[in-house]
Amino acid sequence: MDVEARTIQKVMWRLMPFLMLCYFVAYLDRVNVGFAALSMNQELGLSQTVYGLGAGIFFIAYFFFEVPSNILLERFGARRWIARIMFSWGIIAGAMAFIPQISHGLGIDTTTTFITLRVLLGVAEAGFFPGMIFFLTIWFPALYRARMIGMFMAAIPLSTVIGGPLSGGLLYLHGFGLSGWQWMYLIEAIPALILSFVVLSYLTDRPDQATWLAEDERTWLVERHVVENRIRERAQRFTILQALGNTRVILLAFIYFGINAATYGIGFFLPQIVSGFGLSYGWTGIVTTFPYILGVVGMIYWGRHSDKTGERREHVGLAILIAALCIAGSTVVDNPVGKMILFTLAGFGIYGAQPCFWALPTTFLSGSAAAAGIAAVNSLGNLSGFFGPYVMGRIKDATGSYAIGLLAIATILGFAMLVGLSLTHDRQLETLAAEGGIPEKEKVLL
Repeated sequence: MDVEARTIQKVMWRLMPFLMLCYFVAYLDRVNVGFAALSMNQELGLSQTVYGLGAGIFFIAYFFFEVPSNILLERFGARRWIARIMFSWGIIAGAMAFIPQISHGLGIDTTTTFITLRVLLGVAEAGFFPGMIFFLTIWFPALYRARMIGMFMAAIPLSTVIGGPLSGGLLYLHGFGLSGWQWMYLIEAIPALILSFVVLSYLTDRPDQATWLAEDERTWLVERHVVENRIRERAQRFTILQALGNTRVILLAFIYFGINAATYGIGFFLPQIVSGFGLSYGWTGIVTTFPYILGVVGMIYWGRHSDKTGERREHVGLAILIAALCIAGSTVVDNPVGKMILFTLAGFGIYGAQPCFWALPTTFLSGSAAAAGIAAVNSLGNLSGFFGPYVMGRIKDATGSYAIGLLAIATILGFAMLVGLSLTHDRQLETLAAEGGIPEKEKVLL
């Protein structure tokens, strides 16, 4: 096995399972509010509008702190910064279990406490996802990036595939003055606190510090990274401010806005939609996993296919189109089985688009500009994490149905698809390092 194959395989097995575990925990703590809502809303007296506001306001805080957090990560190193993020969000996620107690102790209403804790959770977690994407660009050359991002982001649907039944089951726990939704928040916050300490000892900030690589492997990876950065900078070098104002960065943010409108607008309400079929908490948790199971397939398969063909733009556009059509179709199908089939196919599109999408920013950004640009795309795009749930909640309160909200999300996805297809993508910027600066070798089949 040549040095490239050995290096990629060793880095993959060293980093990817652990990073997936960290993101699994992060995403579960972010979205388990959707399962808590099955009993929390009634117990706390939250309307669908207030719930949607609280679920989505996480992303407003996320927006303001995302770029500064990612710049600090690039400056201080992923290991320490990610550990800080995980510890702080674990504390806030666990505090969600004590909303009634906090409200009583401070003399404020539960609505204010719920919304405030969701804001603080957004502040605590800001920078984690774009930091991880930036971290992956340091460790994996461009030709491997979409499949690795796909593997990493598979933790999103997996967090529901595994976390859905887990969260649904925890809702049955009662004792020591806590309801099931409170136990769910408390138990699911513990892994983040534990992993924050593991991160400090396990992660390595840069390839040149990787004592777990052989010398020739470490040299190959460092040189490949240097060559790729030089090629991008030779095409056009960006400062942090130029990256933040770049037209392609803004267009990428709009595409991600559409993808996230579907991800969170549906994700936060899907347990309630499924529960409306007349299912128990346990069965709701199981049935809700179906779109995410196919989402895992979409992320891994579609990301690998994008790397194999070297094509990004059409992979993003086709996946978004599938999601938009299926979400729109779900509004005219009343049969629960038919509706879930459409939501499941939409899951393939929503999640299949993401690894291909996140391979795009680093085709023209590098270094600090990449850290800032990735964070800008993520933070601007994540504003739809507020928009989607809030609109869904308001429309549900106003009409008694989710149909109009789902159609709004499908429409936004349609515009995102058109923008995605209009983007320029120079495949050579992803292949020149392999073909020129470093001799091309037979690629690893991952």
